Amino acid sequence: MTAERSVALIVNPFASGVDDERVREVERALGERARVTTLRTRGREHATELAREASTRRDDAIVVFAGDGGYNEVLNGLDGATPVGFIPGGGSSVLPRALGLPRDHVAAARTLAASIAAGRTKRISLGRVNGRRFGFSAGIGLDAELVRRVDALGRPADGRRPGDAAFLRELAALIRERRGRLRPALEVAGVGRAAFAVVVNGNPYTYLGPLPVRVAPAARFELGLDLVAPVDIRARDLARLLGNALLGRDQTGSANILHRHDVERIEVFCDAPTPLQADGEDLGDVESAVFEAERGAVSVLV
Repeated sequence: MTAERSVALIVNPFASGVDDERVREVERALGERARVTTLRTRGREHATELAREASTRRDDAIVVFAGDGGYNEVLNGLDGATPVGFIPGGGSSVLPRALGLPRDHVAAARTLAASIAAGRTKRISLGRVNGRRFGFSAGIGLDAELVRRVDALGRPADGRRPGDAAFLRELAALIRERRGRLRPALEVAGVGRAAFAVVVNGNPYTYLGPLPVRVAPAARFELGLDLVAPVDIRARDLARLLGNALLGRDQTGSANILHRHDVERIEVFCDAPTPLQADGEDLGDVESAVFEAERGAVSVLV
């Protein structure tokens, strides 16, 4: 083990792909190249506090073994100076997969360990919505409502969040409740009215099992934000949009989709209080939202 380098390993023990044995495997893989201090989260927003403390100590790197919610919390505690790496430990684990890391937790840990030893990093941009950072996506309306509905299903004794099947069931139920149509319900300043709005910081927007969902194929972590806001959507339109996103087809040229690429700021005003999410975390109902690009915000291990 190389003791000259220190790594703060932040672990969410309740993430769907995390257990004690996997934590030990990750510790061993990272420990081949650095001295590892494992910090387990105890509740909501604790990962933000742990990341802030690790940044203050100036560890050589922070590594997060969690799901998308844990990554989001850590991003909101970073000062931008300490490199950060992400190990897949959730149901989707969008951020590490989008950054090109292996899905296997041990393989990802070894990749990050090698990057720490070599000092291999790159700067990426983040988004902010109403002051909250997000790594890969935020949304107001449909996707945020789905996040809320799945969270409302509760979690079993192991604390794991329901998976993709639950999201698809809730999407079908929501469309039935709206009688097969999502009408314009918000205004994107300077752009137009839409049924809902998704703002992405990279590509893909998320994953459905092993498949990437590409709502804005031109979005990049090194650029600003992309907006995708369908105007007036029927059930058949939504099915087509999802199918094209799974096939990687660029739909942003459609007349029924408002789109902006690589922008600094997006303002949204809602007709009524509307759910907002960031990286799959429910941020409550809002009447307006300001999305901002934070270019070159953090240094990630790659």
